[in-house]
Amino acid sequence: GLSNISVLSGRYGLSSKDFDPDQVLAVFDNMTSSKPKNHFTVGITDDVTKTSIQVKKHINTLPQGTIECKFWGLGSDGTVSANKNSIKIIGDNTSLFSQAYFEYDSKKSGSVTVSHLRFGKRPIKSTYYCQNADFIACHNPTYIKKFDILKGIKKNGILLLNCPWSDDEFEKEIPASMKQKIANLKLKVFVIDANKIAKNVGLNNRINTIMQSCFFKLTNIIPWEVVRQKLIDAIQKTYAKKGDAVVQMNIKAVASADGEMREFVVPKIWQTATSGAHIGSECKSEYFNKIINPILSREGDSLPVSVFSPNGEVPTGTTAFEKRNIATSIPKWIAENCIQCNQCALVCPHGCIRPYLLDSGSPLSKKVGAKPALGIPNKDFAIQVSPMDCTGCQNCAHVCPALKKALEMIDKNDVFEAEKQKYELLKDIENVQSVFNNSSIKGSQFNRPLFEFSGACAGCGETPYIKLLTQLFGSKLMIANATGCSSIYGGSNPTCPYAKNSSGKGPAWSNSLFEDNAEFGLGMYLAQKKNTEQLIISMKEMLETKISPSFKKKICAWLDGDRNEELAESIITTCNDNIKKGLSTSLSKQILSLSSCLTKKSFWIVGGDGWAYDIGFGGIDHVLSSNENVNILVLDTEVYSNTGGQASKATPLGSLAKFSSDGKKTHKKDLCAIAMNYPSCYVASVSMGANPTQVIQAFCEAEAHNGPSIIVAYAPCINHGTDMSKTQEFEKEAVLSGYWPIFRHNPTTNQTTIDMPQKTKDYRSFTDQQSRYFVLQKKNPELYEKTMKEAEAYRQKLLDKLKK
Repeated sequence: GLSNISVLSGRYGLSSKDFDPDQVLAVFDNMTSSKPKNHFTVGITDDVTKTSIQVKKHINTLPQGTIECKFWGLGSDGTVSANKNSIKIIGDNTSLFSQAYFEYDSKKSGSVTVSHLRFGKRPIKSTYYCQNADFIACHNPTYIKKFDILKGIKKNGILLLNCPWSDDEFEKEIPASMKQKIANLKLKVFVIDANKIAKNVGLNNRINTIMQSCFFKLTNIIPWEVVRQKLIDAIQKTYAKKGDAVVQMNIKAVASADGEMREFVVPKIWQTATSGAHIGSECKSEYFNKIINPILSREGDSLPVSVFSPNGEVPTGTTAFEKRNIATSIPKWIAENCIQCNQCALVCPHGCIRPYLLDSGSPLSKKVGAKPALGIPNKDFAIQVSPMDCTGCQNCAHVCPALKKALEMIDKNDVFEAEKQKYELLKDIENVQSVFNNSSIKGSQFNRPLFEFSGACAGCGETPYIKLLTQLFGSKLMIANATGCSSIYGGSNPTCPYAKNSSGKGPAWSNSLFEDNAEFGLGMYLAQKKNTEQLIISMKEMLETKISPSFKKKICAWLDGDRNEELAESIITTCNDNIKKGLSTSLSKQILSLSSCLTKKSFWIVGGDGWAYDIGFGGIDHVLSSNENVNILVLDTEVYSNTGGQASKATPLGSLAKFSSDGKKTHKKDLCAIAMNYPSCYVASVSMGANPTQVIQAFCEAEAHNGPSIIVAYAPCINHGTDMSKTQEFEKEAVLSGYWPIFRHNPTTNQTTIDMPQKTKDYRSFTDQQSRYFVLQKKNPELYEKTMKEAEAYRQKLLDKLKK
């Protein structure tokens, strides 16, 4: 290797006195021309001063004539899948060598993806991302104001933009710095409104085949008539498992894209442009500007260690800073149609549509178009979405029960500024109402969610349960989270969706390993329990000292079981006063050191089915047998969702998943039945879309139960191969078809309550909407018929047993 070669002065005819770095590099260029490396470092040592100078030289190791392409996509828009197909088409149908690398972030299906493609006439062995792109495509127009998408593009390169802008709108939508780069590098710019085409053919946000067609037309690697058929072949192969309808939609999208793309003529004045779209954030948070923003801007590797807290502490509620702005359509509230049920807020996976209560007839109420609140005197009511946090999943609009829908999905560009202004006026309001029970659907949704704007997939079936948990139990919550989807969207650097209320209090959250989270959560509870026992001893000792009658009364109330926040704050204040006055100093300090135990906590151990049914099951069994007062929430997607949809013991018979590509051969493990064998364990099976009242009831009963509890919640997942805009409807159909029985088993009353109505849907009407089932029908119809009959009979058998 030629790395770190030390070159002494005078050698190779160089004088250290008149050191010329370029001269040194020229010599080393000659030395290394036969064996180019990614880079080498030259070290020059001066014999007189003994000082060293290092010069680093980077060598482009790409073979001459290699074409480099970059594609900026949004997770779930199909960009990565399309580029995997593209590189295969090029490699299989030309004499060119090809290569691809893919970048992802942790934001699930709403993540930033960057695809790096190379192809050329010589073998490509470069082990790094594209540095000098001939072609760059931006599939999401919001990226233009977030990232330097043109970094490294070559002169005379091609830029392909997916956006709805007219030529006139380009002037205000493109930042000045980007205009200058486009003009000075003489880039050719092509534009297509792929989202409009995708919507017209029924693909929603899946724009991949449209943008893929544009790429092939612009690069002309393969003649269009030839590649068009290759694209259709790839579509049939890729989407066969999603059904014929999806295949035909994508073929139609390719046909629609042909002719819709246009070239944008770059104005010469852009060479010196000074106006355009604003880049960056106006957030005043120091933590955001020092840490979050550089990481979100893809410059995180440049951050020095010194900017991070030495103890690892990070602020919560920071997802509110992200404002990802990824939706193409958002819900618009139609006040006159609204029946004020708050169901839209309940089911929102990201906590970004909320009800607000305002003073009747106030200027603010008029500005946001509120209407009189039903059942709440002197208050007006409004529903408002955060347009930059909404993912456009449509669940809120679909779940609206009003005769005339009170939410309509509108093109975001048409209403963005107006909705943003209204949201800014309302966002900090915390509702105060005492009419509706906090344990009701409507009442619970007036509470601010302390889990908001997570990076979960659009339409996620898991997050509405977690959000509801924070609305019911708020700052009392202590959560132990197993590794999985819920830990990725729950605590990925640099932001956290768990938030605080106006008093600065919120849930405590920590993440443990996949295999030991149940024990970890039990440990959290036992630590708190032990500290509370010590606090009781200290309180009783305090009663023996000379304290004021009022303080004595507070301590007695606390010892009698009054653990509310107001009393806790009062005790803390009095202890601080005692220390200042020199009264009972030692005991006061001891009580303050254990002050987190002054209020009652609600302990929840949270994770997915891969953890609960498989890898962490031994721990769950240990916790359920402990008889301790902890609660377990299983977010059951019936597959290992976070790692790409592998089969778990929760995967039902006949369901396709990774590692069961011909359908699962065994029945789903009955976790609830196992838990019900413990005489002190509260057990519930819930499905929010089917019966949200029952979900709230189960949460409250589990929390009130003095012993272990486990709630298994049905959560549709993108891995099911279904329409995630109708998550709640699938949850309802799962129950009505007998696929997912819902019930509550309370050992205190020794009652098991079955909460599902009579079966009104055919079992197949539910399973046949999901590619994880209907693909087996295409592959092996005979096996499918046999398997589905057996699966349905098994579910009925479980329900009959439950009823009995």
